[in-house]
Amino acid sequence: MTPDTTQLRPARTDRKLTALTVARINAPGSYPDGGGLYVRVNPSHTRSWLFRYTLHGKPHWMGLGSTDVVTLAEARQKALAARQLLADGLDPLEARRDQRTRERLDSARSVTFADCVESYISTHRAGWRNAKHAAQWGATLRSYAWPIKGLPVQAVDTALVLKVLEPIWSAKPETASRVRQRIERVLDYAKVSGLREGENPARWRGHLDHLLPPLSKVQRVEHHAAMPYEAVPAFVAKLRVQEGIAPVALEFAILTAARTGEVLGARWGEIDLGAAVWTVPAGRMKAGRAHRVPLPRRAVELLTELRGEKPPAPDDLVFPGLRPGRPLSNMAMLALLRRFKLDVTVHGFRSSFRTWAAERSAFPTEVVEMALAHTIRSAVVAAYQRGDLFEKRVRLMKQWAAFLEKPARGAVVPMRGTNK
Repeated sequence: MTPDTTQLRPARTDRKLTALTVARINAPGSYPDGGGLYVRVNPSHTRSWLFRYTLHGKPHWMGLGSTDVVTLAEARQKALAARQLLADGLDPLEARRDQRTRERLDSARSVTFADCVESYISTHRAGWRNAKHAAQWGATLRSYAWPIKGLPVQAVDTALVLKVLEPIWSAKPETASRVRQRIERVLDYAKVSGLREGENPARWRGHLDHLLPPLSKVQRVEHHAAMPYEAVPAFVAKLRVQEGIAPVALEFAILTAARTGEVLGARWGEIDLGAAVWTVPAGRMKAGRAHRVPLPRRAVELLTELRGEKPPAPDDLVFPGLRPGRPLSNMAMLALLRRFKLDVTVHGFRSSFRTWAAERSAFPTEVVEMALAHTIRSAVVAAYQRGDLFEKRVRLMKQWAAFLEKPARGAVVPMRGTNK
């Protein structure tokens, strides 16, 4: 910015101050030395150097340091340097801010993007629902942000962000969206920490949306492979004659229409067999809210058999794995399905339940969505739907369990490679 030089006061060449004078001044006020240099004595009797200049008709004061640190000769040199900047059309205060920014960024060159990721996770870990989320955060960026993770965080620009995103934008759109959001948050964190400056190159609106197609145009909706609900009772009948804990866990998941992680992480302290209720704590729920699951008679029978005669500790896992203290692996249930040569997923049985509820029951959609622990998307409906519709869900799950007890005559469980 070019200053209005016609409004700059001519530099005073006469010197009014001496080192002895500066040391003896005690009364509060500003004392000129000439050339825009002043020594200011504060009411607390501390002294500091100031450079006064006028730019575009507005006066500015620029601090040059304490008289305890900066001598009179050094203050005059600093004032001279400021006047030279003004003569070159530069604002001394802006020039000093720019210089300090450059120095700060230079000192931050050793801080890499990976360093900022770890700092961000460490700072935000306490606010996340569980340790798994933190692990996924780090794993996602370690897997996909490898082109930038070893670079100084201040060096990450739009071209480097695109180098990360372009290979996965169409192939893995959901993952790409998470990666972009997480890079954006880390770079924002780095900026407010003074480790970089400028616009965020991972910002979508008004930036990357001009360089990448919208995910809605490239996203392929991948549904979990599901068994037709008519075939589920026959499959459950076959499941009940299998040995091991994996078949029990899978039948329990089908009976409750719960997510795999919720089932495998279940602990006995969450189960009230007397009331036939399983309460999944908020920390293990996708929506972050505690969820009550009504247990039909068959689910209570399964749990009673698993519990045995000696009551387990509240923190004991309902479906333990082979390793002490570790739950059954989700691969155990998937392997069971593969042994049956079924082209379905465990999660797909939730879709089977939902289709059955829509076609074979008279329960409202809100009740079914509550049973699946889905968030109600309509803000209006959510505002009026404050409860969890538990009593209605009790009846819904009883009907589902009754349906599973009666395999339809001639029902066929679809195998891999067969027409569906």
